Amino acid sequence: MSDIAAVCFDLDSTLCVANQSDNDIHQEVFESAGIDPIFTPADIRAVDSAEIETAESDAEFYTNLYRATVSNLPTSPDVDTAVLRELGEITTDVVDETDVSFRPAAEDALDYARRHYEIGLITNGGQKTQQEKLETLGIKDMFDVRVFCDPTQGINPKPASEPFREAVAKLSASAEEVIHIGDDHSTDVVGAHTAGLQSAWVPHLRPHESLPGTPDPTPTFQLDSLADVSTIL
Repeated sequence: MSDIAAVCFDLDSTLCVANQSDNDIHQEVFESAGIDPIFTPADIRAVDSAEIETAESDAEFYTNLYRATVSNLPTSPDVDTAVLRELGEITTDVVDETDVSFRPAAEDALDYARRHYEIGLITNGGQKTQQEKLETLGIKDMFDVRVFCDPTQGINPKPASEPFREAVAKLSASAEEVIHIGDDHSTDVVGAHTAGLQSAWVPHLRPHESLPGTPDPTPTFQLDSLADVSTIL
């Protein structure tokens, strides 16, 4: 399309997916903690990423994620913060953040965009961990611009507009000529629109999950699969 001059991608659950099973991680975390599960993997997935407080470490991220999960439960159980912190620390030992594979059709979508446009990466997460994922996938040097949204480095995570604006400033395109492709509406679509970019929302749904209600704001494009990326570029 003539009004697109550059393409940016999210990383987690957009270009890549974790190889470790959510259920296996969940079981191992609670077994290691020696307590019965307080919530389920489905409860965790139901959390809107915008509800998770900004963290400065992986352990703090998981602690905040579990706090948001507990808060969203219908019964709202009273769980000691120390328990959530312990679960967060255990999770960092259980999860191998770099054990990832391409999401179906992601490699082709990335290759197509690379052949026709400047491309950027805008990803939440610490630079070291996210770089290792890129190395695992073999795409570390594929991007013209990479923005790692890491509060410890002074870059607030999406949906803050700053990382999108930083990416645009390094591309040969104006904000309205850049499209950001991501799986998370609350971070990728909201953040892109706030910064004046176009958006392509490609939800990553697991079996038996369904899309939420009408998204607000409405993404510029909504795709069923990354295989459809070439149809909008």
